[in-house]
Amino acid sequence: MLTTAQAARRLGVKPETIYAYVSRGLLTRTKVNRVSLFAVDEVEALADKARGGITGTTERIRTKLTLLEGDELYYRGRRATDLTAYPVESVAHFLWTGELKDAAFEPIELPDLPDAGTLTDRIRIAVAVAGAHDPLRFDLSPENYVRAAERLIATIVAALPLRQEPAGTSLAARLWVRMSAEPVQEQLLNSALVLLADHDLAVSTLAARVAASARAHLYAVVSAGLGVMEGPYHGMMPTLAYRFLTSAEPDPIAALGERLRSGQGVPGFGHGIYQRKDPRAEFLLAQLRKHGPLPADDIIRAVGHTFPNTDLALAAMAKRFGMPPEAGEVIFSVARVIGWVAHALEEYAEPGLRFRAVGVYTGERP
Repeated sequence: MLTTAQAARRLGVKPETIYAYVSRGLLTRTKVNRVSLFAVDEVEALADKARGGITGTTERIRTKLTLLEGDELYYRGRRATDLTAYPVESVAHFLWTGELKDAAFEPIELPDLPDAGTLTDRIRIAVAVAGAHDPLRFDLSPENYVRAAERLIATIVAALPLRQEPAGTSLAARLWVRMSAEPVQEQLLNSALVLLADHDLAVSTLAARVAASARAHLYAVVSAGLGVMEGPYHGMMPTLAYRFLTSAEPDPIAALGERLRSGQGVPGFGHGIYQRKDPRAEFLLAQLRKHGPLPADDIIRAVGHTFPNTDLALAAMAKRFGMPPEAGEVIFSVARVIGWVAHALEEYAEPGLRFRAVGVYTGERP
């Protein structure tokens, strides 16, 4: 079932129009706890009719994983901020299997990786090498896939250089000692990993699903998602927010004014889906403030027309705990692998190669 807002978005109309369709007998409304719901198939049929029977494949992706509604984020019907109370390993299994269970992710040993490049370069190399060392990578059964995903995520973290001695066996603790030399804030980083694990059909997730539709194995699916993360409009945004916070340190208000004067947007603010708040950023910034004032607070107060997003929250965390500029990208990438795995498992149950699109040719005619 779809809510009124979801049905309106799918049909490209205002919510008021949905009720007009109900009065005309084009849609059937079902009320549950005083909430109007509409059958997916009925909405899809109306969308097909409106477009002459032509519908894009991406508009037909049905998922039981993530719901974005009312400026809130839910995983399988549970509020994501509530799930931060659990280890990210357990939340990963919840997204993959629907079961919130204890789990330990253990890495495999890799040969020495090259030191050149960025931390995200190192992640991509680690994924490729791990795939080459997995003789069962083409076994797409859910059981093998989940076990391989556990190993891969732990291996990605283990491939990053240490900044202090290991302190803890959880995924969050292992990642912290590779991001910061300060005392481990396991719960804080665990919360960030949980909240960033999935976000519906973000562009990197869509790329991962396209790879899965071709029955690509786990390492290829993750590589597809990582490729999109390299774009400045997606995975690199936390680094851009970090650089802005760094440049604004001497005079935050002047830096903000100069940014606005030049016509550039302020990195780390606003969102294409959320209207009034990013619940993930709101939660993380509140946790960060328990450790003292943030370098971003003056800017947040000055930017009154919009709200901070997770890019700013990750940048503020990196600044507060002496992490490298690209730490936000690394945390984002490690977390989002969890979501890509969950979406791939869903996609394997769909018809293969269903994303074969037909272009609208505008070139020279033969």
